[in-house]
Amino acid sequence: MSGDPGLTENVTEDLESIRQCRAGRPDAFAQLVRKYKDRVFNVTFRLLGDYEEARDVAQSTFIRAYESLAGFKGSSAFYTWLYRIAVNAALDARKKRKRRPEKTIVDFEEVAAGPRSVHAGNPGAATPVDRLIRTEQKQRISEAIDQLDDEHRTVVVLRDVEGLDYRDIAEVTGLPTGTVKSRLHRARLTLREKLKDLVS
Repeated sequence: MSGDPGLTENVTEDLESIRQCRAGRPDAFAQLVRKYKDRVFNVTFRLLGDYEEARDVAQSTFIRAYESLAGFKGSSAFYTWLYRIAVNAALDARKKRKRRPEKTIVDFEEVAAGPRSVHAGNPGAATPVDRLIRTEQKQRISEAIDQLDDEHRTVVVLRDVEGLDYRDIAEVTGLPTGTVKSRLHRARLTLREKLKDLVS
């Protein structure tokens, strides 16, 4: 079961939507799109760091999912199957890049309305200096995550940003749970070293 209750609720509802879609009601797939579009965008953005590219990859994720729906066997939750498509699509997009755009975490927070979007406290209650410091810290963290290789960035995003548990991450990535844990451990050590001045 996922560490995020919002993902595991209504799993039966997902299966019913898939059944209806397979029975000739493609509008049922729209329910799944509405349910997961923000989460899928958040994942693709965290892995890519570019809003337009992340939006395109998120859209293509749902197209691929719809076209491959006959291949969904139900042995795992629909959301882990969908996350796997999104992660693979984002990593493929990174490999095809000719240059790497800067990641802009502030832009993401302004445009993403997903359940995993990060908002620190009440922005109206903070002073301009406080907001500047928070923005700089988030930018540093974002840049540090972006500097990780694909293998370690993926597990950090899925665990520490999206809140998936180890079993779900193993299903998404196709890795043994022990490998997921070791990669996450190494990734966190690397991030701690890169951000030691913030951690202290």
